[in-house]
Amino acid sequence: MAESTITEASLRGAITERLNAVHVEVTDMSGGCGQSFTSLIVSPQFAGLNSLKRHRAVNAALKQEIAAIHAWSAKCQTPEEWEKDRAKNGTEAKPPMDGTIGGQVQGTNA
Repeated sequence: MAESTITEASLRGAITERLNAVHVEVTDMSGGCGQSFTSLIVSPQFAGLNSLKRHRAVNAALKQEIAAIHAWSAKCQTPEEWEKDRAKNGTEAKPPMDGTIGGQVQGTNA
């Protein structure tokens, strides 16, 4: 898969299909150039798996796509965990936004 074809929509579709995800959020953190993505993936396939095994399953399912981008992070939850987070926070759980504020990479203000 060429770099130019990696988009939020293409990743969302691949995740939904390959991991039988019931909810997927993908955010392009690179300002639209398609090189850095973060995601929230909710799939019943994660049941009984620890965090490392969940991430390995995602990486295996998206091997070709991940090889074509610079940075990738994922929050992996079962439907039950996702519902619990939503109830606890009163909103939907969000993808990890390490190093960002409001989904935008922050720099210094001169």
